[in-house]
Amino acid sequence: MLSNFMVPNSNPFADLIYPLGSVTERINLADLFPIAQPLEIELGCGDASFLAEYARQHPEINLLGVERLLGRLRKLNRKGQRQGATNLRGVRIESAYLLEFLLPSGVARALHIYFPDPWPKKKHRKHRLINDRFPCLAWQALAPGGVVYLRTDDEDYFGQMSAVFTADTRFRSSPTRLDLAAVLTDFEREFNARGIATRRAAYQRD
Repeated sequence: MLSNFMVPNSNPFADLIYPLGSVTERINLADLFPIAQPLEIELGCGDASFLAEYARQHPEINLLGVERLLGRLRKLNRKGQRQGATNLRGVRIESAYLLEFLLPSGVARALHIYFPDPWPKKKHRKHRLINDRFPCLAWQALAPGGVVYLRTDDEDYFGQMSAVFTADTRFRSSPTRLDLAAVLTDFEREFNARGIATRRAAYQRD
């Protein structure tokens, strides 16, 4: 419920979970991070295994984890607090809603979407985050030259991801940096240990 997001906080930097004061007004990034730096966002950050390590390696980047489950955000908070991260924040909201209604346009240098729910049944595929409409939301969120980084283990979903971005002429295929690919998510470690390969793609906006 929306009331879960509207929790007053007199010190926005005391807790890494940022409480949204409104679900209709654009976020002021200065309220999230003490230092103005390039912003990258992970949509569906899980237990923050990727994001916390990436934040540790790149203190020159501000990183926002988006997750709808409070328990997962609490893991982000604990990991970030342990490593003293000042460049890491989490927000509890649906990813597509954040991109469309809450994030200021053109502020993200990168969007990271790793192992999103594949909704494998045909009747449920309408629930997938990466759909025909998603490239428009990504283009709106990204700064010129910004990149969407994608990972999944699901062949069918990977095909859909590739198709929707290939169809949008405002994006072009881009390689995934080796240093970025080396930072694994919790799901990725588990899948790779079972011999399941990671499928990766990246698309850069004009």
